[in-house]
Order: sequence, then C-alpha cells, then structure tokens
Amino acid sequence: MSDHSGPNLLRLMAAAELSIQEVAQRSGLDERTVRSIARGTHRPHPRTLHRLAGGLGVPVDEFFVAPAQLLYRRFDRRTNPLVDEVLQGYPHLFEGWGEADFDELHSRVGSGGPLTFEGALGAVHAMNRKRELHDKLDVLLETGQAKTIGGILDLIYEQVVVSTGGGPDRNVPKC
Repeated sequence: MSDHSGPNLLRLMAAAELSIQEVAQRSGLDERTVRSIARGTHRPHPRTLHRLAGGLGVPVDEFFVAPAQLLYRRFDRRTNPLVDEVLQGYPHLFEGWGEADFDELHSRVGSGGPLTFEGALGAVHAMNRKRELHDKLDVLLETGQAKTIGGILDLIYEQVVVSTGGGPDRNVPKC
C-alpha cells in the first residue's frame, strides 16, 4: 500500500486552515512528528494516523486515498444526484463520513450509468460494512493476535489476488 499520509495531511490541514502546531495540539502528537509526516520523511504508525484523524475530525481512511484519485472523484458529483436524497432520508448512515467517503460514493456507477436511489443506498451500506471491517481489523492488528491475523490475511490475499491475477485496484479477481 502506498503511503499517501503526507499529501493528505497537508490537504486536510489546508481545508481546515490549520497549522502544524494546531494539528499537533488537537491530536496530542509532537510537532516534529506532524511535520515529518507532512514532509513525507516519516511513515506514521496506524495509532498515529488515528490520533491525527481524531484531531482533524476526519475518518482515518482520509490518509489512505491517493490525492490524484480525489481530484478525479470531484468530477462525478453531478452524475449521482440521488445520493443527496439518500443523505436526506437516512442521515444516520453517514455518521463519521469524510470527504473521501462522499467522493467515493458519488464516483460509483450503477448498471448503465448513475446510481438509482436503491443503488446509492446499497452502496452506502456496503461502504459502511467495509469501514466496520477495517475498524475491526485495526483493533485486531494492535493485539497479541497481530501475527496470526497478518498470516491469515497474507494467505487470503495470495489466494484471491496474487494467484488469480487480480490486483489491488480490482474489486474482483480475474476469472
């Protein structure tokens, strides 16, 4: 996985108009740590990213999205106007969502084009389930079971992605 934490930290800081010092204060991290992440000279530990996300008020996923992907996603908001109806009808489904989550939802397509109301609602549920699984995995990787969990993930990854010719950018492996 590529490390996009530095550029994304700078993007989030600019959007919130925060300085390194303010981010450090909000997250409880040392200024040197925040500065080195922003410069790209330090690859942050997952706990550090969680603290940064908490300090910035964004989901930790914001640090893993390729910045170029964010620019591409902004062009898709008009193609899925029904997303706003889902948001108005089911606001509780969007708790904890950040800009990257909404961009991802807007960038999705249904069969033949834009999402239907049902398609947008289904995509929201799928994205929330994925977030739940990521959160659980983060917790497990911080326990004494990290080695076992890592081994299981490596085996599944090998079976599904590597041996089938799929890649990390694909939703399903090649048949």
